[in-house]
Amino acid sequence: MNTRIRILATTLLVPVGLALIVACQEARSIVESKTVSEHAPPVITSTFAKFTETDFNHHVDQLKKRLPSRDFSIVIQQPFVVIGDERRSVVQQRAEDTVKWAVDRLKQDFFTKDPKKILDIWLFKDEASYERHTQLLFGEKPTTPYGYYSATHKALIMNIATGGGTLVHEIVHPFIEANFPACPSWLNEGLGSLYEQCGEEDGHIHGYVNWRLPGLQQAIRAGTVTSFKNLMSMNSYVFYNENPGTNYGQARYLCYYLQQKGLLTKFYQEFLVHQKDDASGYQTLQKVLGEADMDVFKKKWERYVLDLRQGYAVTVE
Repeated sequence: MNTRIRILATTLLVPVGLALIVACQEARSIVESKTVSEHAPPVITSTFAKFTETDFNHHVDQLKKRLPSRDFSIVIQQPFVVIGDERRSVVQQRAEDTVKWAVDRLKQDFFTKDPKKILDIWLFKDEASYERHTQLLFGEKPTTPYGYYSATHKALIMNIATGGGTLVHEIVHPFIEANFPACPSWLNEGLGSLYEQCGEEDGHIHGYVNWRLPGLQQAIRAGTVTSFKNLMSMNSYVFYNENPGTNYGQARYLCYYLQQKGLLTKFYQEFLVHQKDDASGYQTLQKVLGEADMDVFKKKWERYVLDLRQGYAVTVE
């Protein structure tokens, strides 16, 4: 069976075996004179029913009033509007090859509803641009060098020089917001972080082993990884503030395990249906896994994670 693999990553994945790896920032020869967005109509690259073309064009007109300089171009890639301070052809390429690619595949496997509002994706070309323009446009200093989603500003704000993986991660969040408002933090971040190193296999989005692995392996060896019941019942404050690195890693590699076992989409759909009776997803996880003793499963999962290596995909028997 031929498998097409396409890697979108914040940091470069080392290729292994015969996998064909194409980074999200793959070099392409693009010959185009610089185009200023104010002097050219935005490109509409897909059509959705919720907002009309007129809605998006009105949104773009308002955005043009906020642009910090004539270096920025705007591309409509529904359900988002992508703004970047690189050449227009590059911004359009990112909109199609990363944003559209991710949205189409996330909707294929998980989401049925688009975000409730038109959201902006700001792609700043480097660290200096990211820090300067985030302060200028949103009045805040970034707390991460990569990028983040702000529901308050209705925007995904990215340092695109670090790669497309964080962008895919952050795209997950507004879709979770629209489709699963009560989603616990562990799954929201577990699913998002799964796809910060991702590609395409058999037409579906697929997460790969990434930079979060060594820290999680260290925590497993130190015996500091909490039970799945505790992880899944954490409120947002605890998840994000008490041992967040391990929490993210554990959530990601639980999602990775489910993916490798062919159960991730099934788990998500079952959890969504039963969320009122199972707010954390713990009972649904146990059912989908078919595990009677979750302490025994945790030990099995920990052995599995300890055997993982960056650059390799490992199936689950």
